[in-house]
Amino acid sequence: MRMVAVVLGGGVGQRVGAGMPKQLLTLGGKTLVEHCVAAFEAAPGIDEILVVMARGYTGQVKTMLTDAGYRKVTAVIEGGATRPDSTRAALAAIGATAGTAPGDCGVLLHDAARPLVDQRIIADCVAALRVHDAAGVAVPASDTMVVTDNGVMQSMPRRETLLRCQTPQCFRLPVITRAHELAAADPGFTPTDDCGVVLRYLPEVDVRIVPGSERNIKITYAQDLAVAEVVLAASCGPPA
Repeated sequence: MRMVAVVLGGGVGQRVGAGMPKQLLTLGGKTLVEHCVAAFEAAPGIDEILVVMARGYTGQVKTMLTDAGYRKVTAVIEGGATRPDSTRAALAAIGATAGTAPGDCGVLLHDAARPLVDQRIIADCVAALRVHDAAGVAVPASDTMVVTDNGVMQSMPRRETLLRCQTPQCFRLPVITRAHELAAADPGFTPTDDCGVVLRYLPEVDVRIVPGSERNIKITYAQDLAVAEVVLAASCGPPA
């Protein structure tokens, strides 16, 4: 099965407040998007990498990745106004090269804002797609969760039933393409991730869990980048 990793960096990351797309911020001397690309480049199960970037930055990122010698990167394309739009742009690009056997293509959709995804997670995602139609990376919720209404606690779901979603989120190409086609036709639904699209529009498709990692953090705010620097330094170990 052809495995395509999509690094989704089509947003501008306004909550970081850096004046540039957050995926171009540096962590340990490399941009966040390059960390993601490097992880998929090193993964034996990944055949191709497609990068989605915000408008005005595709040329810069393409040059950066080409100069760095990432051979699996097949294209850097422009994203859309929303995350679903960027995902659909990526799916259309992959579908255009899938030929007559789209079912033999697996897609791993990964946030460029998660630069510390590791090889174990990627390998587990690839293995899951060889057996299942859909899978998502998630970690257990360590805090007690509460359902509220108008600032008042209503109920507390059992913590053992709750997980926190990460990425990659992984699908056979026909499954995620069909789910997004249905979502695009529904003006009343604004998805925040791709597993949610499949859960809503293709409820007959089981979305399997791939265990994630606390290291696979998402850079949303400026302080998250500082945390990621500490995690990266710890994973690299002390200097020789």
